[in-house]
Amino acid sequence: MRIRVMVDMSVTLLHHGHIRLLKKAASYGEVVVGLATDEDIQKYKGHTPLLTWEFRKEIMESIRYVSEVVAAPYIVTDGVLDEHNIQFLVHGADNFNAVRKDRLIIFARTPAISSSMMVAYNRQTEMVQPPTNSNYVGLKLYETQLASNPDSMTAGQSVN
Repeated sequence: MRIRVMVDMSVTLLHHGHIRLLKKAASYGEVVVGLATDEDIQKYKGHTPLLTWEFRKEIMESIRYVSEVVAAPYIVTDGVLDEHNIQFLVHGADNFNAVRKDRLIIFARTPAISSSMMVAYNRQTEMVQPPTNSNYVGLKLYETQLASNPDSMTAGQSVN
């Protein structure tokens, strides 16, 4: 049986530090991403993700180092690992999960990058304003795309 390792992530913003962590994790075994739910991101990070859990899952499934994506709480426990037949949790040096030390594989963080740092910078420079409802934002973007590309609509669709 191949070793299964979990990398717990929120993926509210994907960057090269995440990819490097997943690549390192894959050298230990089959990578299962424990993806935080939208509700837990709101609870622990204080904002609604721009993309819903389903869209974030789709992105993670497209990464070659990832074998499986499962819903996971923001704080992973040994019970979560056991539920998914995971031997180890792989995390950066900022780990705060409630997993036994003998089940942890800790890597140094990628220097000068974190999602929180990037979000803070964007808010400071007002490049990105946090949405209040990611489904609303997605619907508005979709409606805008349809309005500017009417040939892409199928029969029976309307912008309203």
